[in-house]
Amino acid sequence: MNTIDEVLAYNDEFVEEKRYEQFQTDKYPEKKLAVLSCMDTRLTELLPAALGLKNGDAKIIKNAGGVISHPFGSVIRSLLVAIFELGVENVMVVGHSNCGAQHMNAPEMIKHMLAAGVPQDHIELMHYCGIDFESWLAGFGDGEESVRETVSLIRHHPLIPESIVVRGFIIDSVTGKLTEVDCDTE
Repeated sequence: MNTIDEVLAYNDEFVEEKRYEQFQTDKYPEKKLAVLSCMDTRLTELLPAALGLKNGDAKIIKNAGGVISHPFGSVIRSLLVAIFELGVENVMVVGHSNCGAQHMNAPEMIKHMLAAGVPQDHIELMHYCGIDFESWLAGFGDGEESVRETVSLIRHHPLIPESIVVRGFIIDSVTGKLTEVDCDTE
C-alpha cells in the first residue's frame, strides 16, 4: 500500500468514527487573523500550537519559505479573500529558523528536474515564455530580511487597506519561540 492509499484508509476510519466533530467550525476566522508561513513539516503542528490557535481561529497560508513570489499571485489572492470575504483584520508573516527554502539554488533545482525526466525543451519553453527560473526558484539569504520584504509588500499592496495590521516574526523550528522582526524601518 502506498502513502496515499494509507491516508485514504485512515480517512475512511476518521469519518466513520465521526472524529471530525471536534474540528467543526465555520469559514470565518474567530481571531480575524491570517498567518503566512512556510510549508516546512516541522511547523505543521508546532506553528498553531505555539500561536495558541485551534481549528477555526485563523486562515493559515503556507508555501515554500512563507514568501510572496508575485504581487498578484496566489498568496495575495488568498489574503484578499481572507480580508474582504472572511473578515481578517490582522496578518502575521512567520518565517522560521533553518528554513530549507532559504538557500534554494535554481540551477541545482533545474538539474534535479532534468534528472527526474523533465525534458530540457520544457525548461527552455519556460524561459521563452518569460519565466525567469533563476529568480522564481531562488531562495533568500537572510530570514529576517525575507520577512521584512514580505511584510512591506503586503503593507504597500494597492489592494490591501491600510487598516490591516501586518507584523513579521521568526519562529524557532524546534521550540516554537516567536521573535518579532522589526519591520518599521522602511
